[in-house]
Amino acid sequence: MRFYIADLHFFHANMNYEMDMRGFENAEQMNEYMIAKWNGRVRKNDEVMILGDFSIGKGEETNEILKRLNGAKFLITGNHDRFLEDKKFDTKLFRWIRPYEEVKDDKRKVILSHYPVFCYNGQYRLDKDGNPKTYMLYGHVHDTHDERLVNRFLDITRETLAYSKGEQALKPIPCQMINCFCKYSDYVPLTLNEWIKLDNERRDRLRAEQD
Repeated sequence: MRFYIADLHFFHANMNYEMDMRGFENAEQMNEYMIAKWNGRVRKNDEVMILGDFSIGKGEETNEILKRLNGAKFLITGNHDRFLEDKKFDTKLFRWIRPYEEVKDDKRKVILSHYPVFCYNGQYRLDKDGNPKTYMLYGHVHDTHDERLVNRFLDITRETLAYSKGEQALKPIPCQMINCFCKYSDYVPLTLNEWIKLDNERRDRLRAEQD
């Protein structure tokens, strides 16, 4: 099974008092909680796509976190992943480390980036039943005003009519961007379908609050 998650920020104590306000007493408590949540869902043969900002720890301590986490791990690099520059970090603990990737998940294309990509590859592609064939998964913005701006862009895009390839009539532009922020899922890596459901519910609540 394949899972996705973003912005875990292992060892980042300030996440408890600033920005995320995670509420743990310290980084150690936060680390242990996230490890337990991860291993409670992910099994040995599963895959986890990490959408950046995995750890602000040093190379050796990040090695130890990765060794405790179940599954095969893949990293999309984030702006805080400075452990990658540490010579003591073991890059073999990830199956690959890339700034951007496109993968397949149950016949759907998944765009993986730490940063939101507003006009992503395959955005207009729909299947014969009109369902999206491409999803853009991102992190970086956590639950900040930037995420509110992404939501506004998503709404504006979906309300905009355009011609898609092979179509004879104007139709709303598809836009399937999902913020895989770890706090949204209580630090549990989720499947694509689970993120789709959670994201739809969360954005609906956000719109209701803004009305």
